[in-house]
Amino acid sequence: MMKAAQFVGLRSAAVRDVPFPPHPEGDEVLIRVEAVGICGSDGHYYLQGRIGNQVLEYPFTFGHECCGTIEACGPGTVGLMSGDKVAIDPAVSCGACDQCRAGRPHTCRNLLFMGCPGQLPGALSQFILMPARNCFKLSAGMSFTQGALSEPLSIGVYAVELMGQRHVETLGILGAGPIGLSVLLAAQAFGLQDIYVTDKVDVRLKAAERAGAVWIGNPDRADIVAAVLEQRRGLDAVFECCGDPEALDQAVELLNPGGTLIIVGIPEADRISFDIHKLRRKEICVRNVRRQNQCTRKALDLMTAGSIDVAFMATHFFPLADIQKALETVTAKADGVIKAVITVA
Repeated sequence: MMKAAQFVGLRSAAVRDVPFPPHPEGDEVLIRVEAVGICGSDGHYYLQGRIGNQVLEYPFTFGHECCGTIEACGPGTVGLMSGDKVAIDPAVSCGACDQCRAGRPHTCRNLLFMGCPGQLPGALSQFILMPARNCFKLSAGMSFTQGALSEPLSIGVYAVELMGQRHVETLGILGAGPIGLSVLLAAQAFGLQDIYVTDKVDVRLKAAERAGAVWIGNPDRADIVAAVLEQRRGLDAVFECCGDPEALDQAVELLNPGGTLIIVGIPEADRISFDIHKLRRKEICVRNVRRQNQCTRKALDLMTAGSIDVAFMATHFFPLADIQKALETVTAKADGVIKAVITVA
């Protein structure tokens, strides 16, 4: 048996004994988990027991932003060996369906995602099994925390790639949690600098400012739309990274005609709405971001090259035994938390 952190009820998590994974077969690798970041989606499951139609059955091992050390390799493993430190892409695609063949493994018809109900158990356990193709070696000197943070960063990288950069000079990022900050860092790495950031938590705004945002604003204290439009006629693209329906309305107001709204955040509601007349009169393009779409290696390479430094996002560290405290801190956005990391080993 081994230890794992599990959801055991609404707003309740505990460390429990679970079966040790079997010996790796084929191209599987057995990984000793070292660090796991707590994601906003983990907070949704903790507070609500579901995201859309993905409903928890208790107990359930959660977590997917992870990094660890390979303990053993299956006989079909290529390019990895015992002792390698690896970051993990938590989305396991089939490689054979129409989506995978079209270069869209993140929308694979048979996708299995780590820490997702009905799919794969999560990473918050002492050991996990993963396909070797989902594991990416860390460069020399890269920490386990950096490896775990490559997961949210890879979403930021994909979001910026999905936006495209044609006629894009000015950006808005609504929500400066780990995903919003990852979008900020990725956009800067791709040469975009005129970036406006909002959040309701001042410590996150200050982090965005230190990371290079040209303007920050708190919608609880200011009219964000009026403040930005006083400085320029509008923004070319806006990333909604907080899951707040009000932010979607702000985005439409902030965008230039022909602009792009990129929805990255996960709303608590099952349905959202727009003022369709504003949307159509401006000819706003709306894009949704679904996870990271093969951007884990790109994120790691940007960190290795020194183009991106994610270390500042990891503000809190908890041992596995304090998983309940970690979740309460994250969901309350308490104590200046940006990213909480669980040190498993």
